[in-house]
Amino acid sequence: MKLMGLSEYRLRRYNFKLVFLIAAICTLGYLVLTSAMINDPDKDANLQKQLIGIITGAVFMIGLSLLDYHIYFKLAPIIYIVVMALLGAVLVFGKTINYATRWVDIAGIRIQPSEFAKIGLIIVFASYFHYFREKLNKPLYLFGALGLFAAPALMILLEPDLSTTLVNVFVFLCMLYVAKLSYKWILGALGVAVPSFAVFIFLLSKGLILQEYQRNRILSWLFPSDYSASGLTTQQDNSVLAISSGQLYGKGLNTTSFESVKNGNFLSEENSDFIFSVVGEELGFVGSMVVLVLISLLVIECFKIGMRAKDMGGRIIAVGMGCLIAFQTFVNIGVATGLLPNTGLPLPFMSAGVSSVFSLFIGMGVVLNIGLQRRSRDADF
Repeated sequence: MKLMGLSEYRLRRYNFKLVFLIAAICTLGYLVLTSAMINDPDKDANLQKQLIGIITGAVFMIGLSLLDYHIYFKLAPIIYIVVMALLGAVLVFGKTINYATRWVDIAGIRIQPSEFAKIGLIIVFASYFHYFREKLNKPLYLFGALGLFAAPALMILLEPDLSTTLVNVFVFLCMLYVAKLSYKWILGALGVAVPSFAVFIFLLSKGLILQEYQRNRILSWLFPSDYSASGLTTQQDNSVLAISSGQLYGKGLNTTSFESVKNGNFLSEENSDFIFSVVGEELGFVGSMVVLVLISLLVIECFKIGMRAKDMGGRIIAVGMGCLIAFQTFVNIGVATGLLPNTGLPLPFMSAGVSSVFSLFIGMGVVLNIGLQRRSRDADF
């Protein structure tokens, strides 16, 4: 492995803007978490764990930003095997929490392998599309990629973790598009997807696919009036109430107001899946927009780095990371505001969860290195 010092790069190419955006989002997220965990008996320990994850992740990000990203292309087969092994370990002896088996203890540390799988698969398929960029539209290589992707995606789905599976599918499709997949394949896929969605809804309504709690979440979102008495929409209803009650400027961070939806214990998973509910209630519309703008700028910066990358592999990694952050943000906030079915996806760099934040730092470290090696003709951007 080749670890290159800044003297071997051009320091002015180091994307300090990206680092600043990540630092700003993490800082804001940590401050919101201190309030979101106010009713948590293990608040101090969990906050300390989150802070250690952020600091350690930041150190790894800076270190990886100096490591030539082409090394990962050579290591792609090993990365793929490690991803499969970790996901397999979850299915064999993983820890079950709230009906899902998504965690595994390694050397006394509990991790969520599917979070690291997101980053690993981006690197693996960036390598695949980079090396076979001239052959990607040939059935052998395209269906080969689909087969390699289907295996880990199915393992994540079996945990069960439908939301993370959908994230990986979305990012994979975006990467395929960036790799210049022929429009013939794209239009063909759309022709199959539209009727397939109708069949999916029919099978879902008959209870023939997905687990019961997953079906109920989707059906209660599609037909809320039919499920209003079941309590399935209560979690999201309370989230919307919290966000709307914040009005323009919010009730203030760490508010002690008795009118707080959060303080009344009406929110569920407010430190992870519904962290945006706390943002809306305590920081208001203004604070919510700050979060959206910061994450949007981060995504745009990833896309800009991808556009300036010196090769296809670098472009795909940077765009893949941007799509990952954008999609997770869209889904997390969509769930919190009732626009999407209830699902469990963290808000990037803000939700509690060391595996989530640490894996994102790893991915952003690679993106930073891609920016350092951008095409020389773009040096003045």
